[in-house]
Amino acid sequence: MVEYIKVLVVDDSAFMRKIISEMLNDHPRIRVIGTARNGKDALTKREELRPDVITLDVEMPIMNGLETLKMIMDNDPCSVVMVSSTTKVGAENTLLAIEYGAVDFVTKPSGAISLDIEKVKDSLIDKIIQASKANVKRINVVKPLERKEESKVKNKTKLKKMVAIGTSTGGPRALKDVLTKIPAKFNAPILIVQHMPAGFTKSLANRLNSLSNIHVTEAKDGDIVRNGVAYIAPGGYHLAVKKVASDYVVHIHQEEEARRGHRPSVDVMFESLASLPEIETIAVIMTGMGADGTEGLIHLKQKTSHCYAIVESEESCTVYGMPKAAMQTRLVDERVHVQQITERILKRF
Repeated sequence: MVEYIKVLVVDDSAFMRKIISEMLNDHPRIRVIGTARNGKDALTKREELRPDVITLDVEMPIMNGLETLKMIMDNDPCSVVMVSSTTKVGAENTLLAIEYGAVDFVTKPSGAISLDIEKVKDSLIDKIIQASKANVKRINVVKPLERKEESKVKNKTKLKKMVAIGTSTGGPRALKDVLTKIPAKFNAPILIVQHMPAGFTKSLANRLNSLSNIHVTEAKDGDIVRNGVAYIAPGGYHLAVKKVASDYVVHIHQEEEARRGHRPSVDVMFESLASLPEIETIAVIMTGMGADGTEGLIHLKQKTSHCYAIVESEESCTVYGMPKAAMQTRLVDERVHVQQITERILKRF
């Protein structure tokens, strides 16, 4: 007997409720068990129907998506996938929703809806399936690591260091946890690949920059990497690093197709660093579905003698996919709770 993923569809547009419901009901493992037209209606239906996943519109009358999401996550957490517009305000609100606990988001079709809807359909179904397996419980504050571990990880090399972070589903929250704890005078650049479409990575960089002591920016082609700056790959582009004279420079490109379905790709970023053996890389893989980063980590470990690998533990991951795949290589040096990742990075300096 098939066990269906039960979904509640919340949108103020009757047309969008119908379209989303039809898309999801086309899948043999998904059943839409109800719809709601605003946040207040959604909270009532959620109590009555107990869905596994909720699709939640961001902009609604009476009670909007952000207010609804906060009430859900504060009182009785449930997997939520946001349905967002592609406007600047829509992107900013979507990122707030991820901070509040939404598992992921999709953007609403725009323009000729009959042409756009199939693109959205596959993405939405994938995210509903992943959301049904996601860890949406509150991440408890964990104690600092024992001091006795310091001797194990004390780093005495004088090489140029770079931190490279790869993440996907649940990544914005994890990045907030890591970047906001890094001191302003951090003695290395930070390169970040977060799986996210064009239009959202700039808002993510701006949001993290407003919360962090270091400078966080969406990377631009030709940026000379600086210590104490985090560079986020723009949606739709790979991020690599190359050496130009005595500088290390960001290369943003579309010279390669999506890797494992992703552009930007963590593998591409890691592989570019593997071609720079004089760099000591701290490679970090955090929450996300799939296995992006695993091949790149293998390259880093095989081609350089100075790569230290950290992955996020299952306990704190929204989706324990990318870290799990990396662990299976047996090349990971540490697996720790997201709240301890910054501490482990700092101990390498």
